[in-house]
Amino acid sequence: MKRISSLFHRLDDIAVALQPLFALAIRLYLFRVFFLSGLTKLRSWDSTLYLFSNEYHVPVLPPAVAAVMGAGGELIFPVLLLVGWQPRFAAAGLFFVNLVAVLSYPGLEPVMIKDHILWAVLIGYLFFHGAGRWSLQGFLRRGKVIGGVQQNRA
Repeated sequence: MKRISSLFHRLDDIAVALQPLFALAIRLYLFRVFFLSGLTKLRSWDSTLYLFSNEYHVPVLPPAVAAVMGAGGELIFPVLLLVGWQPRFAAAGLFFVNLVAVLSYPGLEPVMIKDHILWAVLIGYLFFHGAGRWSLQGFLRRGKVIGGVQQNRA
């Protein structure tokens, strides 16, 4: 029984050690997905405005405003996530962008919906677990607290 307990402790230590790498991989993946989508919207702005006017049915917002907000969200939030600055705010923003995309486009195929669900789960992971030690937020936290003692910097 002691060997099994030791094995579980080792597996736990490995998982904890790999958490920053796992969080970074998720941040890189989500950055690529959403940032490239935002760039596509910018590159063909006339097509983007057409889609928001005729295909995407974003509630409440005029199509041009929805297009700017959608492209802006897909460009700003992924960068924040990638560098790990205010990652929970960025994750919440990306979750909202992802949700609006699913709700505003009734023609999504099931395979596309599965992608959006995957992205939502990964975004949720970052929201609840944070961006990890290998992020700007993690770096700043390590700079403020060293060995459990708050450091005062003037």
